[in-house]
Amino acid sequence: MGGIKVIGIPMSTCTQRVLVVLIEKGAEYVVEPLDMMKGAHKQPEHLAIQPFGQIPVIEDGKFKLFESRAIVRYVAEKYEGQGPSLYGKTLHEKALVEQWLAVEIEEFNAPITAAVVQLVLGPKFKGIPADEAIVSASLEKLEKVLDVYEAQLAKNKFLAGNFLSIADLVHLPFLFLLVGVAKRGEVVTSRKHVHEWYETLSSLPSWKKVLALAA
Repeated sequence: MGGIKVIGIPMSTCTQRVLVVLIEKGAEYVVEPLDMMKGAHKQPEHLAIQPFGQIPVIEDGKFKLFESRAIVRYVAEKYEGQGPSLYGKTLHEKALVEQWLAVEIEEFNAPITAAVVQLVLGPKFKGIPADEAIVSASLEKLEKVLDVYEAQLAKNKFLAGNFLSIADLVHLPFLFLLVGVAKRGEVVTSRKHVHEWYETLSSLPSWKKVLALAA
């Protein structure tokens, strides 16, 4: 099969970032599942292409790339001529997309990940109850970040402007776990514009296809 090979599992948040962008762009792809329960991601053949033993990795012909945020940039650029322009059409739009990608990884990712690990991943996969002190501290930090998002989204429908971009889509997996799975989305639903933004993103047909793959 042609197109991009995605080595990973659809229930992985990082793999989901890649899949939602591929689907939005209408790109041809195939998922090659990795049996992480058996430690396939730590085997020499996988470490040869992802030295940190993580997922996803993509193979596009002979070209290989890891790290989900790098991959979504690559996909948006490679398929610029089809689907929505997820990386912006002008220099200024691209710069704003990069700005909000940086905000996502530098400001948003750490607190929401800490909360989701406690609320979803620990209880589901390890049988460990959530530490509410960590959850509370993480959500408090996340609220400060989302206050900034609220101000930005009051001016634009999406983070980088009035166009959907990879800067928006990379937020979806952890937002969905917090709001849709953990049912602790007050930090989102209490902010009018952040809530509308999340509802728009989580209603995308591309995201629904990702959730179906994950199921």
